[in-house]
Amino acid sequence: MKKLIRYMLTILPFLYMVAIWIMSSHPDNVVVELPDSYWDRMIKDSLHLVEFGLLYLFFVLALAVNGKLTRKMSLFAAIIAGLYGITDEIHQSFVPSRTPTMIDVVKDIIGVTAVYFHVRFHYFKRKKSLLNKLENWGES
Repeated sequence: MKKLIRYMLTILPFLYMVAIWIMSSHPDNVVVELPDSYWDRMIKDSLHLVEFGLLYLFFVLALAVNGKLTRKMSLFAAIIAGLYGITDEIHQSFVPSRTPTMIDVVKDIIGVTAVYFHVRFHYFKRKKSLLNKLENWGES
């Protein structure tokens, strides 16, 4: 069972990247559209922070369960997540109903950066986190 969970956590970031790509290929109201356009826009704009912060976190989880989470790999995962945010905006420029913006790229990078510093503090400095337990969990 642990091997299955480890495998699932390893492929999770890549499945999530596919989900991001698929959702970016459709109009932004295909999943949900709130009746109030102001709140609809505000919530969807703020989701950029969450979306790419989660992508980075999924990479961190994959690295942790495989015993590969180091400061260097954490930074590399953050860079990959940020670059995927840029790639997502470029991809949206080819989708007729979508509009890529630099502010969306900034929000993506802020989301990744916020989670990166949480991981850096809780995992690497305090050594008291779920990630520390996951790192050893994958081997038992």
